[in-house]
Amino acid sequence: MKFIQSYRNSNLVILLLVAATLFSCGQKEADLSQQIPKPEVDFLTVESGTGAINKKYPGMIEGSVNVAIKAQVSGYLEAIFVKEGDYVQKGQALFKIKGDVYEEQVNNSSAAYKNAEANLANAKLEVEKIRPLVEGKVYAPIQLKTAEANYEAAKAQLAQAKATLGSSRINADFSLIKAPVSGYISRIPNRIGNLVTPGDTEPLTTLSDINTVFVYFSLSEADYLAFLKDTADNKGVQLILADGSTYEHKGTVEIASGNIDRTTGSIALKAIFPNPKKYLRSGGSARVILNSNLSAVTSVPMASVKDIQDKFFVFILKGNKVAMTPIEIAGSTDSNYFVSKGIKSGDKVALNNIDALSDGLEITPKVSASTQEKK
Repeated sequence: MKFIQSYRNSNLVILLLVAATLFSCGQKEADLSQQIPKPEVDFLTVESGTGAINKKYPGMIEGSVNVAIKAQVSGYLEAIFVKEGDYVQKGQALFKIKGDVYEEQVNNSSAAYKNAEANLANAKLEVEKIRPLVEGKVYAPIQLKTAEANYEAAKAQLAQAKATLGSSRINADFSLIKAPVSGYISRIPNRIGNLVTPGDTEPLTTLSDINTVFVYFSLSEADYLAFLKDTADNKGVQLILADGSTYEHKGTVEIASGNIDRTTGSIALKAIFPNPKKYLRSGGSARVILNSNLSAVTSVPMASVKDIQDKFFVFILKGNKVAMTPIEIAGSTDSNYFVSKGIKSGDKVALNNIDALSDGLEITPKVSASTQEKK
């Protein structure tokens, strides 16, 4: 019996120790929870309004006139009068093709033309000689008709000789290649002594007039429709150069294609910019900035938006707790998002400590001025 009583007492002691331990842990957890302060979070009261955003589109620069200079006659390149990168005036000599054969063609055509002139003069004299003899019934009328026919044939031969002479002179003139417009010379792949022909796939050079340049870019169908409907002044578009700087002159936008490309779902546009300092060159790249207006949106700082797997959330103040709320973003500036759905005017959005926040967490709120007041 003593053994049983001792066993019961031992169990009682163990139970008392366990209870004391559990009570002690619970007390410590309660004390610890009371010691952890609620996070202090700044909130911004948002208000609905309008927003101005811009979108950037990559573009390619081209001169207002881009002319591929090609040989019109075949021959060996005899002279190159310009250097790559030179600015030339309209009518200035660029290349000379060895033209001996074309000069000889001109000489032959000129001789044939003179011979045709002589034949025409003889035919005319023959008509004038026979006509009075026919009238005097010395010659038969058929002889006059024959002379007149020979005269008409001589006139046709003269016209043909004149055309041949003109063609020969044109070919001879083609041996000296001149600038059709003023502009900058591009790369010159050929060298003196190379054989050039009209069938060459690569031009002798390209001539670009870059006093005004076109920057071609594409918009998706949705962006294109928004561009047409937008009330912002898209005629004052800006350009971001390859080095990241903003081009000093503004441009205008025109539609460069009448159709939407079915393979890409986009439409081509062009921005037209003046280029007085010749900074912009054909073949260069830049980004076109189009401005847009948004209505019925709220503006929140980017730092207050949480991005989870391409979905965006903000924390809204609900009493002394925060509610994690999904939002839809309609556009952005360098520092703010414009929200179209998810929050409304008067909502208080957390500004800081968002990485430490969770849905339903109790916090100590500090409300800042509204977005309207901050403007």
